Order: sequence, then C-alpha cells, then structure tokens
Amino acid sequence: MTRYSGWKLFKEGLRGHKGWAQAWRTPKLKPEYDAVIVGGGGHGLATAYYLAKNHKITNVAVIEKGWLGGGNTGRNTTVIRSNYFYPESADLYDMSVRLYEGLSKDLNYNIMFSQRGMIVTAHSEPEMEMAARQVNAMRLNGVDAEFLDAKQVKRAEPALNTRSDMRYPIHGGVLQKRAGTGRHDAVAWGFARAADQLGVDIIQNCEVTDVILEGGRCAGVVTSLGEVRASMVGAAAAGHSSTIAKMAGFELPIESYALQAFVSEPLKPVLKTVVLCPPFGTYVSQSDKGGLVIGGGLDRVPSYGQRGNLPMQEAVLSGLAEMMPSLAKVKLLRHWGGIVDVTPDSSPIIGPSGVDGLYVNCGWGTGGFKAIPVGGYLLAHVMATGTHHNVSRPFDLTRFISGRLVDESAASGIAH
Repeated sequence: MTRYSGWKLFKEGLRGHKGWAQAWRTPKLKPEYDAVIVGGGGHGLATAYYLAKNHKITNVAVIEKGWLGGGNTGRNTTVIRSNYFYPESADLYDMSVRLYEGLSKDLNYNIMFSQRGMIVTAHSEPEMEMAARQVNAMRLNGVDAEFLDAKQVKRAEPALNTRSDMRYPIHGGVLQKRAGTGRHDAVAWGFARAADQLGVDIIQNCEVTDVILEGGRCAGVVTSLGEVRASMVGAAAAGHSSTIAKMAGFELPIESYALQAFVSEPLKPVLKTVVLCPPFGTYVSQSDKGGLVIGGGLDRVPSYGQRGNLPMQEAVLSGLAEMMPSLAKVKLLRHWGGIVDVTPDSSPIIGPSGVDGLYVNCGWGTGGFKAIPVGGYLLAHVMATGTHHNVSRPFDLTRFISGRLVDESAASGIAH
C-alpha cells in the first residue's frame, strides 16, 4: 500500500514521478461475494469502504456500468452543507459534514474540502422571519448558523447586488460557516482507493441487467459480465434506483429529473462563499481554478437525459446576472446534467427495500454529493447489522406507509 504524503511527493518528484503505483486494481468479477453494491459513484464506493472498514466485510464487489464517479458524483456542483430545518435532517447532514471534515485524513487522499461558508439570502420581511426561524432551528439542532442583515451580506460578498430597486432586494440571510465545497472526483477516487486497499473489488463497465430472486429473497444480480451471487445487495444508483427496484418486482416512490450545472471561464477571486438566492433559483461558488460553478433547480419534466433544457438554463443564468450584474458577460466553458431521484417529502430513503437481502440508498434529490460519506456509512451499517442506525431510522422506506414524512422541502424551501 502506497501512503501519500508530502515526503512521498517530494521523493517521486526527484525521480520523475515514475514510482507511483496504480490507485486501485482492475480485478475480474467473481461468481460470488458476501455483498454486492450496485453503483460505482460516491455512495456506492462509500458503502463498500465502510462495510470493509467498520464491519470487516471485505468480500465485496462494487459494480458500475460506466466508469467510477461518471454519474451524478461527477455531475454536480460539489456543495457540502447541513443548513436543514428538521432535527432528523440536521442529524443526517451534519453527520455528513463531520465525516467530510476528517475524510482527507481518513482516506489518505486530499478531497479538497474547503469550508468557505454558505449564505442563503432573504428578500422580504417574511423571508427574514423565516431566516430567523431557520437559524434558531439549526442552533437548536446543534448546527452552526448566523443571522445576517443586508449590510453584513454585502460585507461578506461585495459582488452581490444589494440595490434597493432590484427585483428581489436583499434584506439579509443565513450563514453557515462550516459549509463549503469539495472536489467531486477526488471524493470518488479517495473512497475507491481506500476500499480497494481493504480488499473490495471495483468492477467498471459492467451493467446490472436483472436481480436474482429466489423464494422472495434477493440472491444476487445478473450483469453484462455474468451472474453474481451475494447474501446481500445494496443499490446506490441515484436516478436509476427505480430501474433496479423494478427488476426486483417493486416500485420506489421516486421520480427522476435532470439537474443542470454550469462552469464559467476562470476569473480572478470574486466570491468568498457559496451563495444561494432562492427567488432567482440560482446558487454559485468559485472553484480553486477560478471558474464559477453555477447551479439551480430541477428541470420540470421527469427524464433520464443528462443534458437539461434551454428554459431552465435561461432561468438559472438570468438569475445569476441579476444577483451579480458584474458577471453578466462572463462566458461559459461547459454545462452538463445529472439524473437525480426525488421523493415526495424531499428526503432520502435508506435501509431495507422490502425484498429480503436487498437494501436501498436513494432519493437524495439535489443533496446527494453532500451526503456521500453519511449515505455510505448508514447503508453499510444497516446491511452489516440488519438494523438501522439511529440517524437513518427516520428515513426508512416504511415512512411512506406510516405517514411519518420528513418534509424538508416545505420546511426550509430547498431546491428539490
């Protein structure tokens, strides 16, 4: 095992960087494993890592139909935050932030987690009242939060348009200082490398085409490379989770939508934090390379397309131009779309699927990247122990039968 360090980097630099080992193996698919994880994105790789690290289950295969992190993990805006309203959501997402805070050291891989803070602006007196309510709820839930007035918002982000005659004048906002951004592919690669070193097989370019059911129990999966048996299967396929569910003979209460993101040409430093302006449906941060990373709401039509549509592009980018007029003529370098899975209460589903031996981790909507460590940690726990972790229990699939929903969309007005 090669351990990365400053000394190792210096040493390899002296000999032309010719001594680096491959980050993870390229093993052949075995006919049987103790556990199979469907989906080689962040959540799937994190699940395999925590199964191996926390529960010593190392005979695990992660099966990915494309390349690692090529789905939603590589198609998002990399925001990490825990500014949620309900205690259940706050526990979940703040656990993820805490895991992110120690993840580079844990994985021995720099995920470039930058806790630059996040500001959610308020644009009317009623919204200021809601912002104060949000701050109080976050503090009661043990999450850091600060209430800002308009002058404090302007001082934090001078580029923001704070004129009183704008369409939605800024009255103030909510700041979470521990929020920030990470490097999406570094998170996937870090978990892949660490899981591989613990004995996990990572199988790329291998599509799951069916689920093996025997006596009402999931006994493995059929793939494009052959049949694989396993005593437990975890599905972490984001927007394609409903496809896996149909293979197993049940339906999940989710809809899949495209979520677009944009990157601009590199600029000199103009933004210190992540900024979300809800009335415009636009949020933006600045990457270490200088490009603006811009996101917004979901496309309005359910789809598996990864390109998005022009009306949503216009809405998001016109919102940015109104938020920060100085950026109106900045050129875009690229844009893309990811497929997100949205539940009726805008909260995830973690735990047993209702089919013995099959577990699900889905329904994260626009919040999947920020929850990669906690999603993997909790799915690994329920798979290995057969029981919920206290944090994941409120997000069991049975809540849609009991009616105990965690309706975060209505509570805090999140994008999904």
